[in-house]
Amino acid sequence: MKNYDLITPEGTKDYLFGECIVRRNIEDSLMALFKSCGYSEIITPGLEFYDVFNLNSRYFPQEDLYKLTDSKGRLLVMRPDTTMPIARVVATRLRDAILPLKLCYGQTVYRTEAALKGRSDEIVQAGIELIGSQMKMADLEVVSTAVEALRSTGMEFSLEIGHIGIFKELVGRLEVSDRVKENIRKLIETKNFPALNDLLDSLGTSHITNALKKLPALFGGDEVFEKAEELMPDENIKRILDELRELYTDTAEICGGEGNITVDLGLVNKTDYYTGFIIKGYLQGHGEEVLSGGRYDKLISEFGYDIPAVGFAVNVNAVAKVIEKYGVIPAMPRPDAIVFAAEGCEVAAIKAARELREQGLIVENALFDDIESVRAYAMDNKIPKVVVIDGEEDREVIE
Repeated sequence: MKNYDLITPEGTKDYLFGECIVRRNIEDSLMALFKSCGYSEIITPGLEFYDVFNLNSRYFPQEDLYKLTDSKGRLLVMRPDTTMPIARVVATRLRDAILPLKLCYGQTVYRTEAALKGRSDEIVQAGIELIGSQMKMADLEVVSTAVEALRSTGMEFSLEIGHIGIFKELVGRLEVSDRVKENIRKLIETKNFPALNDLLDSLGTSHITNALKKLPALFGGDEVFEKAEELMPDENIKRILDELRELYTDTAEICGGEGNITVDLGLVNKTDYYTGFIIKGYLQGHGEEVLSGGRYDKLISEFGYDIPAVGFAVNVNAVAKVIEKYGVIPAMPRPDAIVFAAEGCEVAAIKAARELREQGLIVENALFDDIESVRAYAMDNKIPKVVVIDGEEDREVIE
């Protein structure tokens, strides 16, 4: 007996009609934005060798990957991320390309998510990668494009800016295992203050553990930098804070008062992946980020080509979910006419429908034997005109 022939796998769903229009509109709007900024589209395979994601730094745990084998028994994965395949392409086929490279994409990634979280395992992402530049202007271009991407949704948005270097400086001075460092990172990321305090208390009291305890609470406006400098009087950290403060100030000016721009020193996701600033974007009414990115200067070097990079990705599914929740799902465009062919006039009806479509109309071919059924179908579907073809030249229009 078949148990799963009428449902979709966990973490996936069917998209119908208006939902498809919403998603397609978001993708088209974002890709148009990216291309207007000089980015060129790139498409990578949905299937990649497992080795692409099994680098020295395990950015994606293998238990989060959908795995399968090819005809030669080699281990493959369904693409869980787009940035790493693009890093592979840059280090191979685009190695001799003129820098900087400005690449954009719109494609699906696949990751296993814990059950009951309500997250999708199949996510459409649209994003950019600016490769080969460490200039401040590169960072500002990516951040400003991220702001434009959020603004293009037509909804209220907020942007958080952080820097992974502060956490790395602090945790790097603790004489603890990598496992403990990762536990600290997770607790800071989730802002789990009680568990974080307990863990750090077990390591003894120092200005490092004290700073790490307060790191998740350092978010807000310009006042965050003053608090951080008092808490962490260190030259390396001060340099990072000055760099982040400048980016924060410039971003606020770019937004011109639109959107809520905050700094969050507790942004510590993917510490092996990111090397500099991190951004996360949110839409009003949705608790999780719909945009994420930052600077990752060491990733491409793991493929043998040491060049810097910065970029971000938009979770199209999440944006569509917000629009569907608080906006109006657009209706499917209705046909302007339906063409009915009398017996023996089918070819003439096909030609007539084609002529009408060339005029920019949406036209259906009638799939009924009698005109009354066609009229009833047109009434039910609110099609305003029925075109009856009785011969090559003979046609009647019924309003």
